[in-house]
Amino acid sequence: MKIALVQIKGEPFAAEANRALTVDFTRRAFDGGAALVVLPELIVSGYVTDGRRLREIAEPVDGPTVDAWHALARDAGGFVVGGFCERAGDELYNTAVAVGPEGLVLHYRKVHLFAAEKHAFAAGDLGFPVAATSAGILGICVCYDLRFVEVARLLALRGAQVICVPTAWVPGFDAERCDDEGMCPQAHGAVLQANLNQVFIACASQCGVAGAFDFLGSSVLADPYGKRALGPLRGEAELALADVELDETVRAQERSPLVSPRADRRTDVYGLWSADGRIL
Repeated sequence: MKIALVQIKGEPFAAEANRALTVDFTRRAFDGGAALVVLPELIVSGYVTDGRRLREIAEPVDGPTVDAWHALARDAGGFVVGGFCERAGDELYNTAVAVGPEGLVLHYRKVHLFAAEKHAFAAGDLGFPVAATSAGILGICVCYDLRFVEVARLLALRGAQVICVPTAWVPGFDAERCDDEGMCPQAHGAVLQANLNQVFIACASQCGVAGAFDFLGSSVLADPYGKRALGPLRGEAELALADVELDETVRAQERSPLVSPRADRRTDVYGLWSADGRIL
C-alpha cells in the first residue's frame, strides 16, 4: 500500500484556513493512491501554547476537523491521521486521531507534554491505542512521545504495524539542528526505533516559521529494518508517497536463524505492563 506524509505548517489560531489546507493536501494524497495519510501535530490550530486563545478555536473530537477528514476518508476508502486542539469539558488536549471510511478509528491525547505545552494542555489520559484497519494495524503517538522508548515498544508489542507520529519538531532540544542530508536528530531517533521495534514509523512534521516557532520539517517514513522509505522532506509544503509492504513487520522479527528480536526478549526479567494488567 502507499503511505503519504504531508509536511505543511499551520498558521497560529487560523483553524479554518489550516483545516482547508489539510483537506487539500489529503485529497491530493488520496488522488495519488495513498491508503494512509499522516498530517502534522496541532496542524489545525497551529502549534501554539496560549491556552486562552486556544480555547476559542478548540473543538470536540466529533467536531469539524474529524468531519472533514471523515468525508475524505469515506470517498477515498483510506485513512487520515493528524492533530488538532481538542476541547473536552474544561480541559484542552493535544490530540491526534485516525479517521477512516467508517469514521473515528483511533483517538489519542498526547501523554508526554513538551515545554510550554504543559501550560495549555492536560496530559493525555487515553493510553496508547491500536486499531486493525485495511491499512494495517495502526498506532498513534505525538512528537515528544517518541523520546520515551517505552511508547514505540508498547505500541509494537500491542501489534502495531505502522506507528503514525504527527509532529512539530523544533530545534534546541539537541546540539545539532540537522545533518547534511536534512535529517534532524528526532528523525534519526524515529528510524532507529523503527528498526529496534520492527515497525513502520511515519512522522509528519510542521515546517518553516509560524508564530514563535521555527520548525525543522525533516518528515520521515522508516521501515522495520531501519531504512528510510521516505524523507527527510525539506520543503515548506511537501507531499510524498511511498509503497510499503506490511509483511515486512513480520519478516523483520527474524533476522537470522538465531536472531529473533521479539522472541529474544527476556520477559522473565523485565516487561511492560499493558492496560489489562498483562506483562508484554
